[in-house]
Amino acid sequence: MEGDGFSESLNQDDQYPSGFSADVASSSGKRRGRPKKEASASKGREYDTDSLANSYLSSFKLDLFDELRRTSGDKEAVASVLLVFDLIRRRLGQLEENNEISLAKRPDLKTGNILMSKGARTNSTKRIGHVPGIEVGDIFFFRMEICLVGLHAPSMAGIDYMSVKVTVDEEPIAVSIVSSGGYDDGGDDGDVLIYTGQGGAKGNGVIADQKLERGNLALEKSMHRGNDVRVIRGVKDPATPNSKIYVYDGLYRIQQSWTEKNAAGFNVFKYKLVREPGQPEAFSLWKSIQLWKDGTSSRPGVILPDLTSGAESRPVALVNDVDCEKGPAHFSYIPHLKYTKPFSTSKPSLGCRCLGGCQQGDSNCPCILKNDGYFPYSSLGVLSTSKPLIFECGDSCSCPPNCRNRLSQAGLKVHLEVFKTRNRGWGLRSWDPIRAAGFICEFAGDIVNRSSFGNENDDYIFDSTRTYEPLAAGRDSSSSENAPFPLTISAKNTGNVSRFMNHSCSPNVFWQPVLCESNHESYFHVAFFATRHIPPMQELTYDYGIPASKPDKARKHCLCGSPKCRGYFY
Repeated sequence: MEGDGFSESLNQDDQYPSGFSADVASSSGKRRGRPKKEASASKGREYDTDSLANSYLSSFKLDLFDELRRTSGDKEAVASVLLVFDLIRRRLGQLEENNEISLAKRPDLKTGNILMSKGARTNSTKRIGHVPGIEVGDIFFFRMEICLVGLHAPSMAGIDYMSVKVTVDEEPIAVSIVSSGGYDDGGDDGDVLIYTGQGGAKGNGVIADQKLERGNLALEKSMHRGNDVRVIRGVKDPATPNSKIYVYDGLYRIQQSWTEKNAAGFNVFKYKLVREPGQPEAFSLWKSIQLWKDGTSSRPGVILPDLTSGAESRPVALVNDVDCEKGPAHFSYIPHLKYTKPFSTSKPSLGCRCLGGCQQGDSNCPCILKNDGYFPYSSLGVLSTSKPLIFECGDSCSCPPNCRNRLSQAGLKVHLEVFKTRNRGWGLRSWDPIRAAGFICEFAGDIVNRSSFGNENDDYIFDSTRTYEPLAAGRDSSSSENAPFPLTISAKNTGNVSRFMNHSCSPNVFWQPVLCESNHESYFHVAFFATRHIPPMQELTYDYGIPASKPDKARKHCLCGSPKCRGYFY
């Protein structure tokens, strides 16, 4: 890993303050060796983080990556690396919050170090232009993610560069930059970035003129050569204002450079970068969405500002900027699943007495104990680990509605819109970025009797008894074997936003069984979570599954467009 002396703020984990530095390489420049076991915070024993990492690497075959996959990947390789990073990071965070381990670094930095040391990365070869497997508009919540997939190699420096041979000598050229507020960059224009060079800060409050060397020299050389430079923009995370989300904004070219005095009176280098035309929207889309939220600009194509008529805590716009259709067929909006008769259980379930809300590590909380002693969710509403079944607090519990263990009951956490697609009817997407494993919504509707149900014209069915393909995200929770009870829901006449989620053979959403128990009654709910980081305005889709009996007349032609498309769905 290269270091250019520039300390960009790394993104924070779900519960951790900033101020740590990534430690992938030692100060001597040598690779660190095998990850050490972490000290237990409460039980006087060591926790083997190395074995934890190896189990995930083996499960997702990252230990089989050959040199080609490490140096030049594809979409599948990028997805696998990011998935394993996220699973290990969330597990370490959960263990530390439960006082089972004490980490010297934040979980994201620790996880990045482990994967780097094991070669569990891709696109390590530096290159000019786009990186295989990464699309313009993709988002990252941690700087280490960007490093592991080869979008930007340094974990802290804002400028990444490589050497090219010119006649006899070599000279540096820039391949990527990260602009996230570390310096006084000018980035209000969606297609123009005024980037400040690196250096000048010597530590202990000492400031000096920047020098034309290393990253600064590489930017200067790239301006004269005219090569493309990848730009990653750091924007504020709406869920955690002190953190950044990193948006890949595509390819830029440097058109101009100059020096000027900064506020402290020292010389800094400035570079004007202009975005190459013909690329998908990325940072400019974020700016547009912010204007919609602020009310300073109107969202084009809005039919209804709130499809839910106030039933949700956040408005859900109905939008059509494709044709003249005025909206979907009439239905009654309900935010939660309607139960006329709950499932019966032989053993009574004791509710918790956590008046202020359930607390991590509380050995007296029956709800925590049902989840193997852990909170199933982080403080940001993200699944902490994959579990076949999650137990949430029920009606007999004394905890308040905002208890962390009532996540799926608390309604929408992101700003969604129902929109008209070009060829698949109405769909669902979010104005907000969604973290991998972040909660989206539950499936609401009417519970129907499976034995008497035979309406093949109902396109708004959820059936827990169907078979679901293993997800690319590696979570097997979307499986009928994990459902505690057979459950069929129709959202044709009553439902919520989930009824507009279309099918995909490569979905970015998965369903998770959630059970709420009260005395001798059980309420089975279906909660949807993100399989990976989802950028704003990307359609939300899940796999509808395959029924036990597969009549040909029930098959529908699939238009998901995925490279792994089966060609049909039910």
